[in-house]
Amino acid sequence: MPLFIVAIGIAVLLLLIMRLKLNTFVALMLVSFGVAVALGVPLEGVVKAIEKGLGGTLGHIALIFGIGAMLGRLLADAGGAHRIALTLIERFGEKRVEWAVIVASFIVGVALFFEVGLVLLIPLVYTMAKEMRISLLRLGVPMVAALLATHCFLPPHPGPTVIAGEYGADIGKVLLYGIIIAIPTVIVCGPVFNRLAMRLIPDAYAKLELPEGASASTDFRLEDTPGFGISVLTAMLPVILMAASTIVTIAHGAPDDSMVFTIIDVIGDASVAMVISLIFAFFTMGVNRGIPVEKIMGSCASAANHIGMMLLIIGGGGAFKQVLIVGGVGDYIALLFEGSHASPVLFAWVVAAILRISLGSATVAAISTAGLVIPVLAQTPADLALVTLATGAGSAICSHVNDAGFWMYKEFFGLSMKETFATWTLMSTLVSVMGLIIILLIDAFILI
Repeated sequence: MPLFIVAIGIAVLLLLIMRLKLNTFVALMLVSFGVAVALGVPLEGVVKAIEKGLGGTLGHIALIFGIGAMLGRLLADAGGAHRIALTLIERFGEKRVEWAVIVASFIVGVALFFEVGLVLLIPLVYTMAKEMRISLLRLGVPMVAALLATHCFLPPHPGPTVIAGEYGADIGKVLLYGIIIAIPTVIVCGPVFNRLAMRLIPDAYAKLELPEGASASTDFRLEDTPGFGISVLTAMLPVILMAASTIVTIAHGAPDDSMVFTIIDVIGDASVAMVISLIFAFFTMGVNRGIPVEKIMGSCASAANHIGMMLLIIGGGGAFKQVLIVGGVGDYIALLFEGSHASPVLFAWVVAAILRISLGSATVAAISTAGLVIPVLAQTPADLALVTLATGAGSAICSHVNDAGFWMYKEFFGLSMKETFATWTLMSTLVSVMGLIIILLIDAFILI
């Protein structure tokens, strides 16, 4: 019965968002309240559950999410991301242009959210495709594969960061595993998948013209942008700090009370790493380039203003998750698995995949999955970092018409519905499945 109520709730949420065009946050609040009542949660406890879920989720993610948006905006406004992309393209050469796009997208994707990275890189892809007289899709598929993989597998992106907090996973370990998973996944889902897609929809890959209204120009001259090295360092500094702290911790063994170890541990915290990186970006992407402090702060304020609704939607996903916990759905599912040897890693992937297909938002699907998986973790030991990444992998699957990314991709590349399903939807599914396969291999053969 609890699962039936959840299924009805998801169906209603889908109806509210897709058919009635209701705001996603409002729809999540309405469905969370309705599902809580249907699950038998006392009325006085419903609001408390929603507040706890929303506040608990945002309390963990808001700082990282906000600072990440500011860091990305500074990198974009100064032309650092532009410099990264064009330099890599020049060094890789025309024959290996797909790999240049992958590396550029991977680096930019670490610092920027998926939608921001897509908007930022698409003019560069337009320019490259026009100058080289090649299909836009040949460059576009590797680009979105890299952006999607970083979005689902690498902190400080909201999905893996939030889920790591919910499961109690070591975020540095999540980052290390995430890099191991993302690299081969992007290779398979980018250049390798391109060869398959060319056979599925040859007409789309034969198009050389840009979509109507597309502009191949950019706002920066290369000589006016920051250097390649400092741009890469600014984009990658959060990853470097978190990864270095985790490596030192693993090599050091058991933690101690020494000042050096404490400092390293604090620096590796996601929030602290993001703050340090933002301060670093103030200088590398701002002050050192003669940009007034007022303009730098204006960029930061603008970035923060644009993530308000994103934060509410993430919080709404946390509220829905908490309702499932308080309503006993997770405990009910845990009972179903009692006595079985079901892998929490596989279970997390399946649940996240079902929610992703139903709800559209990868982040909401990932956060909502936690409420169903946490009780299973209590009775079946598992590597929490791998469970986190399995949730992220499941949340990438089968992006279709209820996902904003589907429509962004379709319009940016001027594709038909069939062509979008044959490339974007299939590619996102392949990212999910490849991620799961690598996660299961790590779970079976590697112990860290």
